[in-house]
Amino acid sequence: MDLRKALLTLRFVGLRTAFRAVRAARERDRWEGRVPPATPAAWPIVRPLETMTSLPDGACFAGPDAELEIRFLAPEVVRLTWTPGVLPPPYAVVRERLTEVSVSHERHTEGWSLESAGMRIEIRTDGGIRFRDPSGTIWREEEPPARAGQAWRHRVRLDPEERIYGLGERAAPLNRRGRIYRMWNRNPGGSYGPGADPLYLSVPLWLSLRPEGSYLVFYENPFEAIFDLGATEPDVACLTFAGGALRYFICIGPPDHALACYTALTGRPPMPPRWALGFHQSRWSYESAEEVRAVAQGFRDRDLPLHAIHLDIDYMDGYRVFTVDRRRFPDLPGLIRELEGQGIRTVVILDPGVKVDPGYTVYREGMANGRFCRLPDGTVYRGLVWPGWCVFPDFTDPAVREWWGDQYRSFVEMGVAGFWHDMNEPTTFVAWGEPTFPRGVRHAMEGRGGDHREAHNLYGLLMNRAAWEALRRLRPERRPFLLTRSGWAGIQRYAWNWTGDIESTWMALRQTIPTVLGLGLSGIPYTGPDIGGFSGAPTVELFVRWFQAATFMPFFRNHAAKGTPRREPWVFGEPALSIIREFLRLRVRLLPYLYTLAWEAAQTGAPLARPLFWLDPSDPALWEIEDMFLLGSALLVAPVMEEGARSRAVFLPAGEWYDFWSDRRFAGPGVVEVEAPLERIPVFVRAGSILPMAEDGLRLHLYWPSQGEGEGILYQDAGDGFGPYRVDRFHGRWEERALRIRRIWDGDLPWPEEGLRFQIHGVALARAHADGRPVPVEGQTVIAPLFEELIVEIDSI
Repeated sequence: MDLRKALLTLRFVGLRTAFRAVRAARERDRWEGRVPPATPAAWPIVRPLETMTSLPDGACFAGPDAELEIRFLAPEVVRLTWTPGVLPPPYAVVRERLTEVSVSHERHTEGWSLESAGMRIEIRTDGGIRFRDPSGTIWREEEPPARAGQAWRHRVRLDPEERIYGLGERAAPLNRRGRIYRMWNRNPGGSYGPGADPLYLSVPLWLSLRPEGSYLVFYENPFEAIFDLGATEPDVACLTFAGGALRYFICIGPPDHALACYTALTGRPPMPPRWALGFHQSRWSYESAEEVRAVAQGFRDRDLPLHAIHLDIDYMDGYRVFTVDRRRFPDLPGLIRELEGQGIRTVVILDPGVKVDPGYTVYREGMANGRFCRLPDGTVYRGLVWPGWCVFPDFTDPAVREWWGDQYRSFVEMGVAGFWHDMNEPTTFVAWGEPTFPRGVRHAMEGRGGDHREAHNLYGLLMNRAAWEALRRLRPERRPFLLTRSGWAGIQRYAWNWTGDIESTWMALRQTIPTVLGLGLSGIPYTGPDIGGFSGAPTVELFVRWFQAATFMPFFRNHAAKGTPRREPWVFGEPALSIIREFLRLRVRLLPYLYTLAWEAAQTGAPLARPLFWLDPSDPALWEIEDMFLLGSALLVAPVMEEGARSRAVFLPAGEWYDFWSDRRFAGPGVVEVEAPLERIPVFVRAGSILPMAEDGLRLHLYWPSQGEGEGILYQDAGDGFGPYRVDRFHGRWEERALRIRRIWDGDLPWPEEGLRFQIHGVALARAHADGRPVPVEGQTVIAPLFEELIVEIDSI
């Protein structure tokens, strides 16, 4: 740890805790010394496979010291498992099969082959494997694996042009190739900047783009792993896992299909409550009810939309989880009701550490019933966190998850709308070394037993599972809202994410885009940064530019560290306040579009924020672009990330694009130089899109291409709960000098508006007919009743 970071950490934790951290580090080292090293000195290759046993959906292969099972879950999806090694509990994967599949088997002189309608797998007797697509092209080639002790090594050949994406949360370029990454959830301490690794949320998944096509691979192994993606050997990805079976899933296909397959296996993100897509205001910490009221009043006085306020750790009684400081918050339920009456939800932070205090109910109950993690000698493990010495629930025990979930009851009864899970990597305070549990700490692992080497990366996932299942029991009529710093594969089933304690610098703002996009490509569609960075004092310009970028990201929150200058929008004065107000209002206007994207994510697993190559993964010109992004498939956002810049270059993919602010039309592919005064960042709308916005109720903006077709979707429901919904799909095409728009719909929710309002961009309108009847045209707007077909005649283009 460098001096600057050490001083920052000391400021956060305090001198007394810093002295205790020395003792905690010594205790941790004492237990760590009893665990064998994770990385062996040599890697013996497994001896050749000798036999094959056919299965209806695959085959099993056996050799003297290893076995390989291959199972097809769909024609283009396969699971491979090398053993020996303990199989993972089904924490990540929720489905064993996607579709029925027919597999043929064949014996060759060099080995065997398995073939479905979607891929061919060639297994050599030495353990090497080749994957071919239906045309016969090799798109993945694996060397024979190696095993030493409990650890596995897996080497995969990389195409010279291959790009690699994903891996969860990374402070790295969008293309992860050429670097080494550690799969071990870790609090970097104080704050982090570009290049820090590892961070809070690892997902052992990568998406590969190659000239021949693309595929996704997910390693279902939670043990610590090192992914060397061409750093040591440029054309080889070398992966090592400290334990467990070498199990992985592969899906061949374009990114949208591959991610749909992955989330079909690991679970789709559920629909969030609509308010969660609005603006969240937070700080470490709002320390009293009166301060919270003053912040809410500040937003009202300045006509600034606000959807949620977050309470950080200082609302608790001595940082005891599931308690409230009655001096600072004498009537928290009343405050929550007051805020909700203003349209503001309350989100409270919770940590997994339970203070060692015999007078504290949660500690006393947990100790009496064996709910906490233990050391190998049977004593309860104690670590140092905000309350001082703490014990920690073992979330790999279903009884513990149920007990922990019951603790949410009092907050649910108070009316708390959402829960923010922090420190769940898990993190403890130590003066040096790994800021987490000793690796020998024991875990139930659903009854089979295990230790922290296996459970560490799962800890945040299972804390969120406990909360999610509890909230569905305690408040079945509402959708849970959980926000988490840590997690693993499958976390999208339970929680949103924020990108943690990033620095307040221009470089950190630039890093935010590839970090958010990488999380989306790892199956985690709801994420975003602390606006302005966490740990510093952003300039007015940096804060404004960060705010503008975050307006178009899935999770939209302003948050900052204790001891930093205030970050409420008005503290930056004018013109910043007026600029922020306009972007807050824009976020509100975009909520129908964002909510529709949320429904798409729930259906397909598609991220809300997407890299440009999502539009055309076969175009290498899009593979390395990481300074702009798509919001859905309609909006292209190009944040300004250089101090003093008042214009920027924007690469527009193939097709026609409308400037969101001016309606000027551009043709791609190509680079355009766009003005970007402080009050605006470049935003473009893809021609052929329908953009639903909250304007005078609901307005559908049609950005039609000069030729061809276009389409759009609108999803609507009550905004929370599990009641009726509706999906309206619009498809339009040119016919001579008219736009013909067809609407189909399903669902039981009545149309909530009085007719439809279409604003059609890029053309001058003459007249319109809905199902053969004339309807009003006012400038660029058509006002129509519900229809099956709308025909809009064009005066000019």
